[in-house]
Amino acid sequence: MDRAVVSCVELADEFVRLLFEQQPMSSSLYGLPGAHDRLADTSATAVAKLHDGYSGIVARAEAIDPASLTPADRITRGVLISLAKAEIDRIDSRLEDISVSNGLHSVPLRPLMVLPQIVLDDEEKARGFLTRLAGMASYLDVFAERQRGALSDGLVPPAFLTRVGIEAIDRYLNAPDADPLRITPRVAVEGFEAERDRLLAEVVRPAYARYRAFLAEEVEPVGNSEDRPGIGQLPGGQERYAALIRAETTTERTARELHDTGLAIIEKLAAEFRALGEKAFGTGDLAEIFERLRTDPALHWRDGDELVEAARQAVARAEAVAPQWFSAVPEHACAVAVAPDTAAKSSAVAYYMRASLDGSRPGTYFANTYNAEKRSRAVSEAVAFHEAVPGHHFQLFLAQGMTGLPLMRRIARVNSFSEGWALYAEQLANEMGLYSDDVARLGMLIQDSKRAARLVVDTGMHALGWSRQKAVDYLRENTPMAPVEVETEVNRYASWPGQALGYMVGRLEIERLRSEAERELGERFDIRAFHGVVLGSGTVPLPVLATAVAEWIEKEKA
Repeated sequence: MDRAVVSCVELADEFVRLLFEQQPMSSSLYGLPGAHDRLADTSATAVAKLHDGYSGIVARAEAIDPASLTPADRITRGVLISLAKAEIDRIDSRLEDISVSNGLHSVPLRPLMVLPQIVLDDEEKARGFLTRLAGMASYLDVFAERQRGALSDGLVPPAFLTRVGIEAIDRYLNAPDADPLRITPRVAVEGFEAERDRLLAEVVRPAYARYRAFLAEEVEPVGNSEDRPGIGQLPGGQERYAALIRAETTTERTARELHDTGLAIIEKLAAEFRALGEKAFGTGDLAEIFERLRTDPALHWRDGDELVEAARQAVARAEAVAPQWFSAVPEHACAVAVAPDTAAKSSAVAYYMRASLDGSRPGTYFANTYNAEKRSRAVSEAVAFHEAVPGHHFQLFLAQGMTGLPLMRRIARVNSFSEGWALYAEQLANEMGLYSDDVARLGMLIQDSKRAARLVVDTGMHALGWSRQKAVDYLRENTPMAPVEVETEVNRYASWPGQALGYMVGRLEIERLRSEAERELGERFDIRAFHGVVLGSGTVPLPVLATAVAEWIEKEKA
């Protein structure tokens, strides 16, 4: 075997090892061998070491001549360089240093979401879980010290996000009997429950109480106002935001370009809302359609149980017809569950947790039932198609099952590809005949308007100096999102700059590639084959996807 090929694959494996060093809980979450007793080193020194590691991988991967590689290994090289550069950009942005509220990426809140999802199916993992609980004091205390350093550098989060983080910790501390970390192994481990409860009472909750005090006493008082919610208004902020745009979109597009793209899509969607509103509600007045979608009691849920059951029905309906549109489908169905109480208030309407690689935990769609009676029924089906089938569950489950690829390509985090595919899936579901009525199709447009508005609002707050209120007002005026979701969404964009951009950027690229393939191949275009190409290389950056599709088109034309 050519030494360059070996080096390329070895570098991909080295990247995964570094990724698991950065996030030790991930190997446990995936059901892979690893240090099941470790938490991340949250110190600034550890972050600097990671930066050096990723930089070294980029330098060595770029030194490999792509002409010496097979097509498959050229893809691996391209994915590797993109992923490593994205991690460097994320580190350079210092976003973690100012993250205080979003459980999906906030360093302090992440264990409350991730650790309960780890399956303790042997004694080693169970004992390791206890060691992790014992390490939570250091994990949180060291990170608080790192954030103190960030404060001294002028990197301060908005005060309103700090309050959201404090409220999340309060919900945790005020419900010890419902502690999400109070989990039980699948195997009998002597003394486990007693030691777990002791650690939660004597180590974990006191550590969170200390971190809460740090937020309340040191961070919130110096936090930026709601008039200055964006990372772009911090020292070096414009460069930090540009780095996050690169990481989250895998493109070189500017904030202004993305902002203008969002504005154009919002304008186009207004006409679609009017046409569909005429059919569903008998009116083409945009304000009336939006108000009906927001406030009509018939379009809200009775309770959380009804919301979850509707999600299950939509997923089952999609799974039944998927083989007509895909040459490969996941061998296991997508589970549907309720989002944990500790995360629900500050989380999105739903999210997907990928399956473990060892089969111990299924891919799961978590539906958010918080304030269910205030949430829109209209979006339920579109959300299910996005998070589950044919969205995240298809893309992530199929990628993980590609055992012939390097592990890096099976578990890679490429926001614009994964979220772009899931948003494409919402539109594809309409082609598949999955939406039950015109109200559900209006829900699809609601989701479209949300993702287009994200381009406007995210760039508005983080690059163009928008206030939080201006972001809220824009969403209320240009989307029919429920008020409870508008507030949560704006907080999410403020706390996670750039992430929300990947959805529409990715979908537009997938649609562009499909249109190109349809134009080039004409009657020879096969939708099942196209989807096979898009999902057939694992999780890839958008430029790598474009190359794969172009090569497939040429092969089909030959």
